[in-house]
Amino acid sequence: MFKNARIKLTLWYLLIIMVISISFSVVIYRSLVSEVERFDQIQRTRIEIRFGYAAPTVTVDPSLIEETERRIVVTLVFINVIILAVSGLIGYFLAGITLAPISEMIDEQNRFISDASHELGTPLTSLKTAFEVYLREKKPTIEESKTLATESIEEVNKLQTLSSSLLTLARHEKPIVNTKIEKISLKEVVNSAVKQVNNMAHEKEISIACSDDVVKLISNVKVYGDKDSLEQLLVIILDNAIKYSTKESSIEIKTAKSDHHVLISVTDHGIGIAKEDLPHIFDRFYRTDMARSRKATGGYGLGLSIARKIVEEHGGSINVKSEINKGSTFEISLPL
Repeated sequence: MFKNARIKLTLWYLLIIMVISISFSVVIYRSLVSEVERFDQIQRTRIEIRFGYAAPTVTVDPSLIEETERRIVVTLVFINVIILAVSGLIGYFLAGITLAPISEMIDEQNRFISDASHELGTPLTSLKTAFEVYLREKKPTIEESKTLATESIEEVNKLQTLSSSLLTLARHEKPIVNTKIEKISLKEVVNSAVKQVNNMAHEKEISIACSDDVVKLISNVKVYGDKDSLEQLLVIILDNAIKYSTKESSIEIKTAKSDHHVLISVTDHGIGIAKEDLPHIFDRFYRTDMARSRKATGGYGLGLSIARKIVEEHGGSINVKSEINKGSTFEISLPL
């Protein structure tokens, strides 16, 4: 599809360039012919003044004028052919550059639809299978009915989580329109995020530590942004750290401040991320093999994609360092 579009766009480029080139060539041809004729007229005038009479036998040879005009035409045609060839190559190159972002966007959209369909299909298939099995039972018991209802609610919850994540990601894909940008206390954002994940951390007996130096530093730090989005960003990072940490381990929150940025790092001592997975962990629906094998963690691989979008919206950056079976450190840099 894009190959045909590229060729068509190239032809449109050529058409526009050749119309302009030929128009200029016509103007140049007429100007040069006019100059030749003016030169002929000046020569006639000079001869008449010099000899005092008209001397047609000593005028410029008409064949010479015709030859000059013919050479002008040949030269202009040759130039236009070169322009056509060069413009074709340049036009094809520029058409590729023009269409590249559209091609990437459509590829990304197709991947998104494919991945979303796959993720939606799993719980739907599970629901359908459970109901089909239940309907085959001639006399289902109350216990079986309760089990079916419980499992169905779990699958519906998964669908609800997925749809909510997709809507959140779609919202952050759009330019900031109704986002409330204000001066925010970083301490409030961190405290609120930690409070939201405390229950999950307690279940796994994981402690979330902020040193006194960190608390003192963030107490005086203000950033501009959307408070809810920044809280969601830290919740996503902390939630991931808890999910992939072992029981009775710890998570450390550290901060550092420069003239223009504040760096927030979240370090866990969990399963870590393989080197080959690191470049892809912020991609939508991407989950490492280890994450997929741990069913208890759940998730659809959208959290870190949302986190990156939030950071980009606030003009910051997010990076990760990790080692297998040693843990991971997510570093978030935000402008002050």
